Amino acid sequence: MARGIYVSATTSSSGKSLISLGLADLLHRHADRIGFFRPITEAADVADDPIVRMVASAFQLPTSRARAGLTRTESRELIVSGQTEEIYSRSVEVFESIAAECDIVIVEGTDLTGHDFAVEFDLNARLANHLGCHVVGVVNAHGLTVDEAVDAIDVARSSFYDEKVSLLSMIVNRANAAEAAELQSKARPGLHNRKVYVIPEIEEIVNPTVGEITSALGAQLIAGTPMLDREVKHVLVAAMNVGYFLERLVDESFIITPADRSDILTTAIATSRTPTFPTTSGVLLTGPRPVEDTVLPLLAEAPFPVFTSPDDTYTSAHKVWEVRGELSSGQPRKIAAALGQWYKSIDEAELLERMHLPAPTTMTPLRFLHGLIERARTAQRRIVLPEGEDVRILEAAEIIHRRGICELVILGDLKQVRELSNQHGFDLSGIEIIDPTKSEYLEDFAQEYAKLRAHKGITIEQARERMVERSYFGTMMVHKGLVDGMVSGAANTTANTIRPSLEFIKTRPGVKIVSSVFLMLLADRVLVYGDCAVNPEPNAEQLADIAVASAQTAQQFGVEPRVAMLSYSTGTSGSGGAVDDVRQATELVRELVPDLAVDGPIQYDAAVDASIGASKLPGSSVAGQATVFIFPDLNTGNNTYKAVQQSAGAVAVGPILQGLNKAVNDLSRGCTVEDIVNTVAITAIQAQES
Repeated sequence: MARGIYVSATTSSSGKSLISLGLADLLHRHADRIGFFRPITEAADVADDPIVRMVASAFQLPTSRARAGLTRTESRELIVSGQTEEIYSRSVEVFESIAAECDIVIVEGTDLTGHDFAVEFDLNARLANHLGCHVVGVVNAHGLTVDEAVDAIDVARSSFYDEKVSLLSMIVNRANAAEAAELQSKARPGLHNRKVYVIPEIEEIVNPTVGEITSALGAQLIAGTPMLDREVKHVLVAAMNVGYFLERLVDESFIITPADRSDILTTAIATSRTPTFPTTSGVLLTGPRPVEDTVLPLLAEAPFPVFTSPDDTYTSAHKVWEVRGELSSGQPRKIAAALGQWYKSIDEAELLERMHLPAPTTMTPLRFLHGLIERARTAQRRIVLPEGEDVRILEAAEIIHRRGICELVILGDLKQVRELSNQHGFDLSGIEIIDPTKSEYLEDFAQEYAKLRAHKGITIEQARERMVERSYFGTMMVHKGLVDGMVSGAANTTANTIRPSLEFIKTRPGVKIVSSVFLMLLADRVLVYGDCAVNPEPNAEQLADIAVASAQTAQQFGVEPRVAMLSYSTGTSGSGGAVDDVRQATELVRELVPDLAVDGPIQYDAAVDASIGASKLPGSSVAGQATVFIFPDLNTGNNTYKAVQQSAGAVAVGPILQGLNKAVNDLSRGCTVEDIVNTVAITAIQAQES
């Protein structure tokens, strides 16, 4: 039977879903299979619980492993009729069906919104005991002084002890950010002397999005850009003159104004298109009057969404003010902010030690990628992104910053970057943005480049021109130690990304060529493919170099290297120029790294299938269990990785460049935002060890 962790609130509005999300993110990297269960849902239908939906989506859980049990209405009827045991019985039944597929199940208790708080608290405690779960108690510190919060922790802990639950941890949520450290120091440990964790209020979660507000109001989108995930930091009722309106306008304002106020509408559009003015997250037009026909074409081009509501301005404003941001909305930016703060506040190693989880036996793609993020977060390196005018780069940068993965520097025209971020509602505060053409580093970089390339006849004038190019400027930042690594290629070619590195970052000692690998994430393991992106027709020495570098990369990312030097024949069964090169390369690898498990020439089927490997290459330490695959040429490697990706559903992470003195990586021009986030995390990890 899988073990369970029961997240139980001690007061209403505790934000316990953040705790569930953080635990899920932590545990899925340390257990093969996790599950999520809500015994009682606030939704009208158990199949439509928003928190179950959010966790299932975030961690790709099938419906059999992420479920709710009963609706609140059903549970209330059972309690009133004296059938509380039926709640426990049905909950255990669902829990056991989830646990049958899992190693650990996170259970999130009720919201404590019922009329009888004591009954509901007892219900959660007894459910935890019936399910055999450890309990994580969540205390809501919102609106409490430090001393009041400390007392609330003690009272809640005593109540759990009275119910004889197995208390794993007490976590204080929604604390005043300015007092979080003081509260942490004053919080008293319990019987087992376990520390209390304190998580401050997270503005990005509490602030509603445009979509949350307009959904609550039933407002209708009529114009503008439908960016419903924009954060609302300020609600502004605009029933005043334009001058007073401008005085009160701040970034990410949600403007509520009568539909006939054309002056306010045109001003809002103008300010959003002016970098020096605050941005608007959305506009709600109130009342029964239609928008003037002359204004409609202008509204159609608004860089924010425009909604209408038949309610008057006063009624609409009160409804808007009542909307509170919810993590359960599943907005990626809210989830990123929540996880970022979770890992700042929680001692992962200490919390895991309490749980004594078994080591996982398989590696799923999702857990591997989340493991990358955590390693990068621990490394805390500084990465430069030269393509600051690509929307994907800006969206990824916001996610990276919110999750605290690493520090970032973005290169680009400041005005254009600002306009793009405003237009799409990205929050880049806290991220350094540099325009190379106006940078204080430009002349120093040009002088350095001219010195490094003097043997190629480069003049200082040519060096200045070259350093204005962002790939060169970013690479020079890496060379000079101003950043730890660079990620480029969303808009530039691979050649544009690599060329500056080859010119003055150079290859590591003992490395002959720069090469690449893809990390191929299969359903239950990670394989390494090289070289599938850089070298078209490597000779025997270069193949050996690629193999050694790929084995080192595999080890760097937690894959035990067993290297298969691939060819169209296995062992001594074939001959010819191509297979002879692979045979020679294999011998060179053995000379270079005697302790490395390597074999070749070997066919792909013999490298991955134990029975075929035993038949074709008996006694091999690689046949049937290879983890690193070295392809004889780019044509074979590139086609194979894409075939496996498309046919086997593998996740291909890369290309990851290897062999350079510093961490520089290339993106595909068709990359997604997730690809960028993953590549930045990989680069931060490489930078930690370069």
